[in-house]
Amino acid sequence: MSDPLLRLRQACLDLPEVTERVSHGEPCWFVRDRRLFVMYADHHHDDRLGFWCAAPQGEQQALIGAEPDRFYRPPYVGHRGWLGVYLDVDTDWEQVRELVTEAYRTVAPKTLAALLDR
Repeated sequence: MSDPLLRLRQACLDLPEVTERVSHGEPCWFVRDRRLFVMYADHHHDDRLGFWCAAPQGEQQALIGAEPDRFYRPPYVGHRGWLGVYLDVDTDWEQVRELVTEAYRTVAPKTLAALLDR
């Protein structure tokens, strides 16, 4: 599976009680169909392919500072700490899964997030 959207979709839908729907013209993933945690960004506001995800406090700055060619501050949600991840570069899909899981933990109710620790 080399299509970035298919790989990202699978990483999101593998998590408990996640749904997908189009929002703002892009595929998005929600916890319990209410809380957005990942948004696909197919040339959404520039000429790059990527996704935006919720991130724990401080993670956005740390990752952008360490790898600015791979990570960025997305428009609209970047000021809230969300992280932009480019998918048009050599992509570490294990890292993407970890970022998606952390995004989920950031917005999911504690009872659902606890299911990931089993």
